[in-house]
Amino acid sequence: MRWLLLLAALAGVCLAQGQEQADLEKALSEAGSSPLEYLRAIERHLQQYPNSPRRAELERAAARAALEAGDDGRIIVYGERVLARQPDDLQILEQVTRALLAGGPKENSERALQYARRYEMLVRQMQKDNGPSGPSAAQWRSETDRGIGRALCDQARATGNLGRLDEALALAQRAFETYPNADSARETALWYERLGKPEEAARCLADAFTIPDPGSTDAGRARDRGRMGELYRQAKGSERGLGDLVLEAYDRNVALIHTRELSMRESDPNARLTDPMEFTLTGLDGQKLSMASLKGKVVVFDFWATWCEPCRSQHPLYEQVKQRFQDNPDVVFLSIDTDEDREPVKPFLEEEKWLDQVYFEDGLSRALRITTIPTTIIIEKRGQVFSRMNGYVPERFVDLLTGRIRDALRDR
Repeated sequence: MRWLLLLAALAGVCLAQGQEQADLEKALSEAGSSPLEYLRAIERHLQQYPNSPRRAELERAAARAALEAGDDGRIIVYGERVLARQPDDLQILEQVTRALLAGGPKENSERALQYARRYEMLVRQMQKDNGPSGPSAAQWRSETDRGIGRALCDQARATGNLGRLDEALALAQRAFETYPNADSARETALWYERLGKPEEAARCLADAFTIPDPGSTDAGRARDRGRMGELYRQAKGSERGLGDLVLEAYDRNVALIHTRELSMRESDPNARLTDPMEFTLTGLDGQKLSMASLKGKVVVFDFWATWCEPCRSQHPLYEQVKQRFQDNPDVVFLSIDTDEDREPVKPFLEEEKWLDQVYFEDGLSRALRITTIPTTIIIEKRGQVFSRMNGYVPERFVDLLTGRIRDALRDR
């Protein structure tokens, strides 16, 4: 569990001197496997040592333990203390907002609204300033759009709780437009219902019921279906025509998601691709390589990074293998850089005197499930993965890779 890792880290970095150190070590060791007991141990320690020099770290640890324990009251208490020191902590911002919205007096919604607005502002700024170029652009846009959508949903809930129903509806609609999913459709339905518009609410629940959303569960869809029927009967007197409403929502949302995916593909042609032979790779010089143009050949991918010392050691061995197949047009070697920051790549190649044509991974690591480097992947002539080599054994690498390439050439 994440909180156990946090406990271990806290024991290493949050210990004061002398008696406090001994008391904290004892308290943490006695906390056992319960996040709630861990949280209580921190609270008792802070009561005993209110002027602890490590109070900030301990309160952050308490906030994260409260998250694990699902204790909304303590999430608010310790989360707001963390935010007083670090107002840009996105995880704490989101969790405190949700805890405040879970119940409580009116002022909770006022604070939740401010936190949700700050969360939205921070994510929009991240989307504008820090988004990656190339293959990760679509994924980054999708993730940040989802964050903005969540923030708008939270703002809608807080605003509605404060009695501003029309404003809440508009915020929920913006959330759905930003990142269409079941949650934002349900939020929109809620405020249509509160405004006395059951037919519009039913239509939004039809969206929640039909929209492709991996985060939506069967139980959630069942609730959407039940409530949608109730609202539709309230508006129409019966469920006659409800099937047409659902079919219209299905067609509308399939088209909506397809249009969104096409928009994402404009910034990332590899967005949502799973077949590596359908990818388009970007070279160091900006040149594009369509993997489809290599179908029918054996393709050898070398995944590496500038910071990877074993990659440097493997490189001359890899070059030996390339030499053995230099006259064979059916074998293509591709050097794939996996650095998130592309700026150091060209200076690195010049310093190391690597002469390879280098391509950026452009999402290929995701498709091929690359988790360590160096990794060598061989794709056979039909476009399927033939061999995977994670790391390398120096004394065997050249002969082993050579043998596997030859086997791939013979494979039918």
